[in-house]
Amino acid sequence: MFLGFQKNQTWWSQNIDENLKLKVTGDSKNILVKNHYLSCDPYMRLLMKNQSTEIFDPYTPGAPITGLGVSKVIDSRNPELKEGDLFWGITGWEEYSLLKSSEGLFKIHHTDIPLSYYTGILGMPGLTAYGGFYEVCAPKKGEYVFVSAASGAVGQLVGQFAKLMGCYVVGSAGTQDKVELLKNKFGFDDAFNYKEEPDLNAAVKRYFPEGIDIYFENVGGKMLHAVLLNMRVCGRIAVCGMISQYNCDQPEGVHNLMSIVYKRVRIEGFAVADYYPQYSKFLDFILPYIREGKIKYVEDIVEGLENAPTALIGLFNGRNVGKQVVVVSSQ
Repeated sequence: MFLGFQKNQTWWSQNIDENLKLKVTGDSKNILVKNHYLSCDPYMRLLMKNQSTEIFDPYTPGAPITGLGVSKVIDSRNPELKEGDLFWGITGWEEYSLLKSSEGLFKIHHTDIPLSYYTGILGMPGLTAYGGFYEVCAPKKGEYVFVSAASGAVGQLVGQFAKLMGCYVVGSAGTQDKVELLKNKFGFDDAFNYKEEPDLNAAVKRYFPEGIDIYFENVGGKMLHAVLLNMRVCGRIAVCGMISQYNCDQPEGVHNLMSIVYKRVRIEGFAVADYYPQYSKFLDFILPYIREGKIKYVEDIVEGLENAPTALIGLFNGRNVGKQVVVVSSQ
């Protein structure tokens, strides 16, 4: 039996925290973990609705929500993970979690890189950017690439991957500071603040007078409508997410769909789980770039589990700059 302890329970004391030994008992293959870093991701908003995403089940009212995080094994009856192992994967938004399976958990072997990176560039967002750009978009040198929500956890990487391929890259973001970040830190060729553009079609056309070969879609809505009018023949759109629609009771319809026919545009959605089998290959690709400083990554770090809800909500009004991470415990 395992009792989950949370600091917001009235009977918690610091003395218990220091002296209590938590163990897994019984014949299960359960894994008891201490959570160090939690990842705030837009998809989590969808799980708060009473509907299935066909990838994740919706959250259960009254139970701790789950999400991606970096954790350390405290005790284990599972042969895949032993005490002291670090891993990233789905865990609870709590200090300690009891996991019933090791499926979807990735053991961390490279600890010379900040552990928080496994919520981002070395975790789900990194693999999302890698699979979505290289596999779905199939880029070629010299192509024109547009990335929306470009300063976020995934977008900042897609833009840098595109530059490594020799592409021309423009990103959109919601503040001037983020626009400068895209150009000056991540190496985008150009960027614009979509909130300052009264006509998104005109804005996209201004930055892509010859059209777009690849659009990495993170926002949906009016930005997608504008992009469809500016795609080149045989262009590709990788649909990673549509954050502008997640809080809508009635999501917007899509306009300008006949452009898909006229321009022979391919639109493809994807899920990061499709690329889990390529994780080792992805690490072989990304780690040298990180160590050599050829790929930059920006995190927005919040301290304390009690601040996690505010951090998650901030994703939907653009408060975060870079990957939003919550530190539960740094020890």
